[in-house]
Amino acid sequence: MDLVLFGMQGSGKGTQGNLIAKRHNLKTFETGAELRKLAQEDSPLGKKIKSIIEAGRLVDNEVVMEIIENFMKSIGKNDIVLFDGLPRKMEQAETFDTLMKKFGREFMGILIEISEKVAMKRLTTRRICKKCKEVYPATYKENTCAKCNSELITRNDDNVEAIIIRLQAYRNETLPVIQKYEREGKMIKINGEQAIENVDKDLEIALKHVL
Repeated sequence: MDLVLFGMQGSGKGTQGNLIAKRHNLKTFETGAELRKLAQEDSPLGKKIKSIIEAGRLVDNEVVMEIIENFMKSIGKNDIVLFDGLPRKMEQAETFDTLMKKFGREFMGILIEISEKVAMKRLTTRRICKKCKEVYPATYKENTCAKCNSELITRNDDNVEAIIIRLQAYRNETLPVIQKYEREGKMIKINGEQAIENVDKDLEIALKHVL
């Protein structure tokens, strides 16, 4: 069964997703990474994405679903996929569900829950690596990345005004998707306000019933 990872900005879902994927040898679909990868390819889809990116336009839902379908065709039937970053809107959820049925794949959503207050605190105090983009919380006191030794910086959009807009978009667009899957019995909730290792532990307990 595939997994679909949800979480408010600052929930740590990227960190937890990496831990899950490595431990269980999952195939990861992350929209941004797939876009960048395909834009480098000399294929009709790659050229389409490259032209959209170069024009500074957002990739619409139809193209995102085309990217997912392309990805699904490239994986084996026994591969387990971790989807991170979609579906973000109801429109995407509907087409995502259709695609999953087309390929005969079942999935379970995982929500790493935190409050908006905690999200705001984490986002305004975190730093990221300038080079490899690893994210570090306020508790990390060094000024260089533990992975590549590059400088740690604050993201331009990690300011209060921008964060409020991002959290509002999550509330208005992604929360209805989460509630839909919850009604369908396709959602596992994890307390994301714990220490990283405790969130990881709770995830592993929950995944024993899914993977």
